[in-house]
Amino acid sequence: MRFLHTSDWHLGRRFHEADVIDAQRAFLTHIHATARDREVDAILVAGDIYDRAIPSLDAVRLFDSALTQLAELHIPIIMISGNHDSAHRLGVGATVLARAGVHLRTDPDTACTRPVLLDDEHGTVAVYGIPYLEPSLTHEDLDADNSHQAVTTAAMDRIRADLASYPPNTRSVVIAHAFVAGGESSSSERDITVGGLDYVAAGTFHDIDYVALGHLHGAQNVNDRIHYSGSPLAYSFSEAHHTKTLTIVDMAADGAVALDRVNTPVPRPLACLKGTLKELLTDPAHEPLTGSWLQVTLTDPALPYEPMAQLRRRFPHVLSLVPPDPGQLKQAGDNPTYTQRLQGRNDLDIACDFITKVRGDAPAPTEHALLRQAVEHAQHTAHEETV
Repeated sequence: MRFLHTSDWHLGRRFHEADVIDAQRAFLTHIHATARDREVDAILVAGDIYDRAIPSLDAVRLFDSALTQLAELHIPIIMISGNHDSAHRLGVGATVLARAGVHLRTDPDTACTRPVLLDDEHGTVAVYGIPYLEPSLTHEDLDADNSHQAVTTAAMDRIRADLASYPPNTRSVVIAHAFVAGGESSSSERDITVGGLDYVAAGTFHDIDYVALGHLHGAQNVNDRIHYSGSPLAYSFSEAHHTKTLTIVDMAADGAVALDRVNTPVPRPLACLKGTLKELLTDPAHEPLTGSWLQVTLTDPALPYEPMAQLRRRFPHVLSLVPPDPGQLKQAGDNPTYTQRLQGRNDLDIACDFITKVRGDAPAPTEHALLRQAVEHAQHTAHEETV
């Protein structure tokens, strides 16, 4: 049996200031085309369909369009809610959608005992979904302690109990949204720490033939049967080294799986640059990056004048600017207090020092004259208000 495993669509999310709704539409079309061309038997979506619990109208429209398109393939689509989703909102209409082959598993009370049963020439595959389990909200219903490990263990106990009611040769798939120990995270994933313990041990999923995970944005294997498909689109510069993919999962008669990753469309490559403003603007080695989304870290001794505007003349798609770190520029012992820095300085001196510190050079004579006029006007106004 062949599955397409995907997760972490985050519909409605922006990449810094860039609107990526068209890129999200492109990867959803790519999912449809891949499922069709690779003749998959079912699509597994492991949570974080939306980026927010209350998604934007554009995100909802895009989800509706995607479901309509995928349903035309006439293959089961099984999806769970993630920590970014509202389980109740995503689960609206689940009974009706199931008639069209779209199986939403968002209710922890029933998801673990309602597998989607799929058949091939080798027998039955039972596909279970574990929606994201917020421990503080679900541990009492699951009769478990208040931790991710405990609630996931309780959910898996229910799944194994249900699986035992099927013939012994029934193969099994679990779709889950969690941070499983051994996975590598990135900065675009929302922290799900509770009580200092946010991860789930891989052994929690023992005896399951394939575990389709969501939450971590990098495609990776926890082991040979537990896999993160990763997000199909990068959502932070910490993902600049990722190759974004969908995962094709071929399951044999004995439950063994073989994985094949299919690259997803890249709307614009990501890169991180570091250096002084002058170096970045003049070094010919950076020319291939003029079309990339960039994060730039400046190493100048002071923040240059309008650095973003200057950078965008060469790199139109700079999205993130990390200014120089003043703490790294000071020598030990050379850190006078604010009061010490002001001793013997008048208002005009302080204003000029501020310009010099922020911009990196002193005010020009015409600027100095304007600052003097402004300071004198402010002093005169303050004097009139006190008499």
